[in-house]
Amino acid sequence: MSTTCKQVRVYFNLHRKKLSIQEKVNGQWKVTRHADEIMLADIKFKVYEKGRQRVLSEKRKNVHAFIIGNLVEQVPDDEMTTVRYNPYQLERFHDGTGYIDNAAFVKIVGRNINAINK
Repeated sequence: MSTTCKQVRVYFNLHRKKLSIQEKVNGQWKVTRHADEIMLADIKFKVYEKGRQRVLSEKRKNVHAFIIGNLVEQVPDDEMTTVRYNPYQLERFHDGTGYIDNAAFVKIVGRNINAINK
């Protein structure tokens, strides 16, 4: 696995219908580009609870959930698990069997998140 070791934060942009990719610029997360798909390693799934609560109270979506990891050019050809997040159903990302906070690798294509937990 070759990695660029560049940590990014990713979310699905509802307006552009693409992934928004953020990088730290002068200590703050800034959107630096958009993509249809991305592959990451050393993943953390992060939901900011205040933002989630605002979604629940206002019934309006806002950016409050991210996948954070290091950019890679490919992921292993192992069995992948589908990961989902819906603020109205559960408070964190889940894989159908339970909450998931970390993964070794993810491949994100549009709204589809597939993770390798090894």
